[in-house]
Amino acid sequence: MSIDIRRCRFQDLPTLRKISIETFQSTFEDQNTTENMEAYVNQAFHHNQLEKELSNPHSQFYFIYFHREIAGYLKININEAQSEKMGDYSLEIERLYIRNTYHRRGLGKQLLDFTYDVAKDYHKKKIWLGVWEKNDSAILFYMRCGFIQTGEHVFMMGDEKQMDFIMTKYLENE
Repeated sequence: MSIDIRRCRFQDLPTLRKISIETFQSTFEDQNTTENMEAYVNQAFHHNQLEKELSNPHSQFYFIYFHREIAGYLKININEAQSEKMGDYSLEIERLYIRNTYHRRGLGKQLLDFTYDVAKDYHKKKIWLGVWEKNDSAILFYMRCGFIQTGEHVFMMGDEKQMDFIMTKYLENE
């Protein structure tokens, strides 16, 4: 199995935007209104917003390639780039998405394993993420990978308040 993970650069912004929109819509469009999906996509994946995030030295984007095709991507945050104040010893997975055609190939696990290595390189003791309370398959995936629910926070999808579970994996003993 040919898998590569590569950090996104500024010249990757159009591709990052395209895959961000594609994977977000395919994951959530069946459970949300068209208006709320459009509002969120237009805000979160606007060219200027992604450019700002790529410029942040405490945020990193990575593409995962399966047989030289982009199969998904990962966004991680440390320090003040985290979307919640979780402390200096935390690393946030803000986005981890795999294209539908590449599901069930172990790519999400590959990105998680990669994230563990990044967290260790930065001397982080825990990894956390927010996952929508209705995304049962993602919740089960993260639980199988050793994450536990440690809280919750509101996620705005357009004008609708949704609840995300905060899930955490502690790395101190690894």
